[in-house]
Amino acid sequence: MAHQSDLIASDIEQYLQQHEHKSLLRFITCGSVDDGKSTLIGRLLFESKMLFEDQLAAMEADSKKYGTQGEDIDFALLVDGLAAEREQGITIDVAYRFFSTDKRKFIVADTPGHEQYTRNMVTGASTADAAILMVDARKGILTQTRRHSYLMSLLGIRQVVVAINKMDLVNYSEDTFRKIKEDYAQFAEQLNLDNITYIPMSAFKGDNIVEPSANMPWYHGTTLMGYLETVEVDDTRMQRAPFRLPVQWVNRPNLDFRGFAGTIASGVVKPGDRIRVLPSGKESTVDRIVVHGGDLPEAVAGQSVTLTLKDEIDISRGDVISTAEAPVETADQFESTLVWMHEDPLLPGRPYLLKIGTKTVTASVTDIKYQVNVNTLEHVAAKKLDLNGIAVCNLSLDRAIAFDDYQSNKDTGGFILIDRLSNNTVAAGMLHFSLRRSQNIHMQHVDVNKEARALSKGQKPAVLWFTGLSGAGKSTIANLVEKKLHAQGNHTYLLDGDNVRHGLNKDLGFTDADRVENIRRVAEVSKLMVDAGLIVLTAFISPFRAERRLARELLEDGEFIEVHVDTPLNVAEERDVKGLYKKARRGELKNFTGIDSAYEQPENPEIRLDTTRLSADEAADAVIELLKEKGIIGNGDWSI
Repeated sequence: MAHQSDLIASDIEQYLQQHEHKSLLRFITCGSVDDGKSTLIGRLLFESKMLFEDQLAAMEADSKKYGTQGEDIDFALLVDGLAAEREQGITIDVAYRFFSTDKRKFIVADTPGHEQYTRNMVTGASTADAAILMVDARKGILTQTRRHSYLMSLLGIRQVVVAINKMDLVNYSEDTFRKIKEDYAQFAEQLNLDNITYIPMSAFKGDNIVEPSANMPWYHGTTLMGYLETVEVDDTRMQRAPFRLPVQWVNRPNLDFRGFAGTIASGVVKPGDRIRVLPSGKESTVDRIVVHGGDLPEAVAGQSVTLTLKDEIDISRGDVISTAEAPVETADQFESTLVWMHEDPLLPGRPYLLKIGTKTVTASVTDIKYQVNVNTLEHVAAKKLDLNGIAVCNLSLDRAIAFDDYQSNKDTGGFILIDRLSNNTVAAGMLHFSLRRSQNIHMQHVDVNKEARALSKGQKPAVLWFTGLSGAGKSTIANLVEKKLHAQGNHTYLLDGDNVRHGLNKDLGFTDADRVENIRRVAEVSKLMVDAGLIVLTAFISPFRAERRLARELLEDGEFIEVHVDTPLNVAEERDVKGLYKKARRGELKNFTGIDSAYEQPENPEIRLDTTRLSADEAADAVIELLKEKGIIGNGDWSI
């Protein structure tokens, strides 16, 4: 059972060859605080002879300083590497450890038990084939036990061990074991967890870890190590699924070779197999399977390969090569589950980058259908999603992607969301299915296009996006600009923040989420008006850079002109013609920009208007001059 093999001394090359071809099992330990997760991993490392003498010496020294087991070795200290963890006696970060036996290699993730580190648990579980759910025999099923069970179900972990630990502290009671097993089985039915193995053990004493325990003769099941060495690895299961290869790289070393490289997510492929490439839908036949050192007659899930095809078809990074008999689906709108992993909340309508496999697109949450209370599994209404929150949401993408539902294939159904400004990963997600409207709604071709409409008006269409604090003078300057343009015969329309909230956006308040939706709608309306050939002026605080960037990216290059009406807060407060700042200072107006809600200044606006030195009329003239410079208005050839 131990990792030490006689071949190490007698035939090291044979040993290394055997070691290279062992299967690899990734698993996690999870459960409530102080259920013994770190102790269990330490015990597994110790029993598999994966510790060096200096590690054992360090562990003995640390046990005296930080340990919780008296004079005995505290195995948890092998895994709890952070100083804060040792001082508090809890796991904060995800700790990964490698060990092996003669039968298999293992990577184990020790995940945090505290609720505030739920995102860390999701990170550790996202690549796991199996999970060990620790339960303290003295305490039974706790809230965090249910929480982690829900997350395991959500993340598609099919192989679960319920490790009822610390049996030595309940005198190895069979009744205690049976009661906890019955309680958990009832809860697991709600989550459709059906492949569960129950093992009574003591990680500290070593009972039922490697060898059957003499202290529990009433238990006749497997030991934990016996289970880990024989449980099905996910790659084995995925080899039976339909073939999927997300293209990572188009390999063109010379004019005579064009291959498509990536890691096979599922299935088996052979030369001669008929394939379909999504989202384009083009089909071809596999010609060769190329790897370092030559060609393969067959490749399976988990292998990195380069495929060459018999036909010259256009394939790019992010496309998915799949079997023609059971291809992936394509869509641009989905229902999904999101686990929010950032301190700033998720706001529907805000654009994020979505990375699925090797494909990156722009996405936004159009609707939070409900948030899940992971303690009770209750569905609750939500307008935003805070750190560690889990919700079922509708997603809208800027283009169609190839996908499978997450439960069928984690690689082609799992994704992350990335903040477009900071590049931080803010969420992990699982796709459920495409929305019907994604398949039924298509762009309608029209014969009279934007260019024709603009040509008839003698101008270039554009959006002048005035942004600044309340009281900065946005509406005043925008109104003057429109008057000057109108006098010159230009065709314009002014969208003002207050006016829009009387109609189009009358249902929205002033929370951050409502502000995001307010600007999203205005940006979409502006795009339609630009398509009509108009010069559109918008006067909105639009406090967030992300939404202003969304508005810019809806338009073509040169059509979006950001006008920063730059007025210091104290000057805006002095003007305060509506008395809004006074109300905000008294606490009568919540979420007021500049007081208790942030204003993110433009970083690179097309024009900045300093209203402390420019009059409104001078500022308007500056905007007119910029429009002439950019060829939006004026004499000369401005043809599009």
